[in-house]
Amino acid sequence: MFIDEAEIKVISGKGGDGVVHFRREKYIPFGGPDGGDGGKGGDVILEVNPKINTLFHFRQKTLFKAQDGAPGRKQNMTGRSGEDLVIMVPPGTLVYDKGSNQLLGDLVEAGQRLIIARGGKGGRGNSHFANSVRQTPRIAEKGEPPEERMLRLELKLIADIGIIGVPNAGKSTLLARVTNAKPKIAPYPFTTLEPNLGVAVLDNDTILTIADVPGLIEGAHQGLGLGLDFLKHVQRTKVLIHLLDGMSNDIVADYGQINSEISLFDPNIAKKPQIVAINKVDLAEVRQKAAAIQQEFAKRFNLKEVWLISAVSGENVRALFYRVAELLKKIPEEELPTASIPLYQMEKDPKEFTIIKNDESWQVVGEAIERAASMTYWEYPQSVRRFQKILAALGVEEALRKAGVQEGDTVLIGDFELEWSD
Repeated sequence: MFIDEAEIKVISGKGGDGVVHFRREKYIPFGGPDGGDGGKGGDVILEVNPKINTLFHFRQKTLFKAQDGAPGRKQNMTGRSGEDLVIMVPPGTLVYDKGSNQLLGDLVEAGQRLIIARGGKGGRGNSHFANSVRQTPRIAEKGEPPEERMLRLELKLIADIGIIGVPNAGKSTLLARVTNAKPKIAPYPFTTLEPNLGVAVLDNDTILTIADVPGLIEGAHQGLGLGLDFLKHVQRTKVLIHLLDGMSNDIVADYGQINSEISLFDPNIAKKPQIVAINKVDLAEVRQKAAAIQQEFAKRFNLKEVWLISAVSGENVRALFYRVAELLKKIPEEELPTASIPLYQMEKDPKEFTIIKNDESWQVVGEAIERAASMTYWEYPQSVRRFQKILAALGVEEALRKAGVQEGDTVLIGDFELEWSD
């Protein structure tokens, strides 16, 4: 089964907590701070695996979480970092943020990797907060919270050759003739409801990947019929075989219709090399009019090369694909888009915040201040005082005063409910 879209949720690992600890050894009853740092949380990484050709496995599992970092330990020992979670995807996978629909990466090459959710940093232990004045700091940081993302994955087949044509032109039969693919074949339109991918081994030096994709009807560029399923996969191919149904009442119209739909969807597809082949010449009716059709195409479209083939009997099929192989050798390597799109671009300063007045409370919303709150040990007074300094440094304290906060008011920051005190 071919699945070309999926939605998944990814969660990176939380950073391990730093610890508050002091040396307690024989003859050193009041040693200095030696609380270690927490380990880093694991990243969530997407990696291209060429052995996978569908997104079907994401229908069975949709939640992926990396390992959390371990807490720090005494004697300044850093906690173990969480293991990265590597998720395998097929080549040709586009990765979108579901909420914003922003393209995060385009994965096309075997082994290509994309860090999609970064693990939280480990919190610092109390040994980092010691100084000449504060020699016994009861301050540490909790680990940085994980990143969560809802992703939409979209797969576009990557193939050397795309077989295009109106429904029931014989595309699936042609694919089955030259490859080990086993597409569904029947004599009615839209037998192919999902793209098929096959590998044709013509000889030891000529191996082709071929995509047979759903048929096209008028208005496909607007999503009618199976048009968008067809067109988005054709974008990845290098050469097109335009297969025409020799039994059609108007082959010329079929040819013009498909090329028109291609141009309307993406003009770049129309620029791809295209070989025209008339199918079903094993039928006497088609063979009788084949020469006239070739002349018509030469006259109307200046096409000197129009192949006559039979996907059923195999007539001229191998010769056709050898001709396509010659064209492929003349085409320079396409500069396919890669995952060089920068991730985690900050559209705004993470230190920015917004204050919202609710009926009975104030809410502070901002990346940096919410992260600081989640990393604070509220049970240690020194840690609370440090958080108050962060409030002042980020300008939150001053902004709340200007907004009218009063003694005893409730202030909400992330998951924490605080009481304002002057």
